[in-house]
Amino acid sequence: MPLPIEKEALESQKQDVIVVEGKHQIHHQVEHPVEPSKKKEKKPRRWPKRLAKTLLFLIVFCGVALWFFASQGALKTSDQSGGVFSWLNNLGAVGQLAKLAISSDRPIKGENRDRINVLLLGVGGKGHDGGYLTDTIMLISLKPSTKQVSMISIPRDLYVPIEDNGWRKINAIGALAEKENPGSGAQAASQAIGELFKVPIDYYARVDFEGFAKVIDELGGVDVTVDNTLDDYSYPVLGMEDAKNYYSRYEHLHFDPGLQHMDGSLALKFARSRHGVGKEGSDFARAKRQQKIIEAVKDKLFSASTFLNPALIGRLFNTYQEHVSTNFEAWEVIKFWTLFKEVPRGQIVNKVLDNSADGLLMDKTGEDGAYLLVPRSGDFSQIQYMIENIFANAPAETKAMVIKDQATVEVRNGTWVNGLASKVSTDIEQYGFDVINIKNAAQRNYQTSVIYDLTNQAKIESLALLKEKTNANIGLELPNWLTAELNKQGASGTVKVQPDFILILGESASANQVAPTNPN
Repeated sequence: MPLPIEKEALESQKQDVIVVEGKHQIHHQVEHPVEPSKKKEKKPRRWPKRLAKTLLFLIVFCGVALWFFASQGALKTSDQSGGVFSWLNNLGAVGQLAKLAISSDRPIKGENRDRINVLLLGVGGKGHDGGYLTDTIMLISLKPSTKQVSMISIPRDLYVPIEDNGWRKINAIGALAEKENPGSGAQAASQAIGELFKVPIDYYARVDFEGFAKVIDELGGVDVTVDNTLDDYSYPVLGMEDAKNYYSRYEHLHFDPGLQHMDGSLALKFARSRHGVGKEGSDFARAKRQQKIIEAVKDKLFSASTFLNPALIGRLFNTYQEHVSTNFEAWEVIKFWTLFKEVPRGQIVNKVLDNSADGLLMDKTGEDGAYLLVPRSGDFSQIQYMIENIFANAPAETKAMVIKDQATVEVRNGTWVNGLASKVSTDIEQYGFDVINIKNAAQRNYQTSVIYDLTNQAKIESLALLKEKTNANIGLELPNWLTAELNKQGASGTVKVQPDFILILGESASANQVAPTNPN
């Protein structure tokens, strides 16, 4: 069923993401013994070891949690004196610390179901038009039993139903809530997105542009490997949006590939870039950069230089009290650190919802000409399935074999079962297969799935695994309609990379359990 398209509200072309990477160039602008006869003086009271350790835990982890989990909102203070440790004064005395230590033994939200979901939101904030329009949306899930983390970026142009407001872009949820009830935007967004994707959002954190740039500066910048050259000749200069000289409204951004060091200002500019030349000029490329920079900030916060610098931790809290909104509590911050302080890079799964050939979204134009993204299948079931199965893992040795083969697959739906190709694609990707295209087959009457091998058995082990996991037959000869289609695509140049295997799904695929299960 096609999605309804209504006139878009709260459009802002000037608000962009908060997360970054790359190099930037601007082309523009002795205790004495007590005598037995004398009464002993009372020694200063010392904290029990556990409480002292808890305090150290808190100081160390607060810095880590500030950006990666954006948890400082639970420790906000009314003390505006600016002292380095003013935030710490509000934690109270020994009794409160004891309470934190005891509380940290309790499970945090989501821990009992072995999945903790955190929604990270980025907004422009003060000084920006449409400051509450959410321009960075990232769902981070953490699995305590396996120490796995997933990061799923959700594009701001995704067209979704919003209660009492019809269909709007997903980035409008927070702004609409703020208009009705100031301060409610982050919570409203987490509730709506959780309902949309049928995933419980345990925690949310919203940070603005200024807060992001400042935390990077306090950390002394971050190092990130830039994958591709980025040239953006239309980056907007803050405060110059309406300048009479049109060209003074923009500056030229240039980032070279390779390992680069960035301060907060440069990182923010890289994050907001939307008009780069070539492959870095899309919101989807920017979403990938967001995920890389979050990992870089996390690594910097976990470094010894941060651990051993309580003054830095204090400055981070004092600086960002006005820039983060979250529902984390202090004891939950401590528990988070104990659970996920050592997550290796190989345990992080990165996904971006996009409109690529194998993506779950496609482009749509609204009635007012606004650019929109909608689910390719017409509903959100495929996205829900992907999120639900994000931690499904194949045996490591099996996955390594497929990755070594660099086996690519084109998945076609040969049935009328809506979303079947996307679901099966999500499943086989867990085994290391690279799904490079998803589409409907020209014929939709397949009862049994079939695989056509275009490698002439050059990747026989991967073929055997694909056959086993999809319960498909091996097609010995391409059908005439498929041969004609491939020849036509090759002649027109529309297919740049030919897949190793073409998997056409039949009715039997809808009943198969393809996805591997997680051992607990």
